[in-house]
Amino acid sequence: MKYLEDVALSRLNAFLGHVNVGDYVIHGQLDAYSCKLAGVDKKLSKSLDAEVVTMMASSPSALSVSPVGPLTDSSSRKTLIYLILTLNHTYPDYDFSALRGHHFTKEDQNPGVLKVKQDIDSLLLESGKVYEQTLGAGGVGLSAELWQAVDEVIGLVDCDVYTYRAVAEGDPFTDEANLWSFNYFFYSKKLKRILYFSCRAVSKTAEEDSDYDDVPYNGGMEDSFVDGMDMDEEMY
Repeated sequence: MKYLEDVALSRLNAFLGHVNVGDYVIHGQLDAYSCKLAGVDKKLSKSLDAEVVTMMASSPSALSVSPVGPLTDSSSRKTLIYLILTLNHTYPDYDFSALRGHHFTKEDQNPGVLKVKQDIDSLLLESGKVYEQTLGAGGVGLSAELWQAVDEVIGLVDCDVYTYRAVAEGDPFTDEANLWSFNYFFYSKKLKRILYFSCRAVSKTAEEDSDYDDVPYNGGMEDSFVDGMDMDEEMY
């Protein structure tokens, strides 16, 4: 998968990487990836696919239904693999290769994206106030700029939305300092891209007691790949 550079997302990341709203601090990020696989990703994809196929042989009924679709279908297995690879790229210090379909949830088509937008806007309400006092003063508000940028990259009308429900200790979402957190995958089969959006609210006390880096997180990519966002990219 390739990290997709986007000016509007970079601007939002610069703000959301560290937002002090008073009692807590927001750490957020938006990362867009092409679903074209190569190198290590392609090898891991084949390995994960083989594991799922092997599991189906012993228990086909257990995998006939999952949040990403029936894993007997190769396209559903691809979706699962893309979600796993997205997490691995975004958090390179962790390994999410053991995750399976039941670790994810697909948002309902109706109201679908609208409800996700409302939920995120509600959690980022205080951040929006900070934004208006700084970058957004006299201009477009955080919510409007955020969803315009996301829509331009992924096409909200034609995407499926998934979320990862953390269950294991030691991943970024189970930190005891988190007051709340969310993570969403906006997946466009049409554009063959995933936009990953996550945020954590960390208590001010925990923030001050820890060595959190105030520099916005860049998704774990030391060297971002500049992609032309070609809509004709092959899946793999």
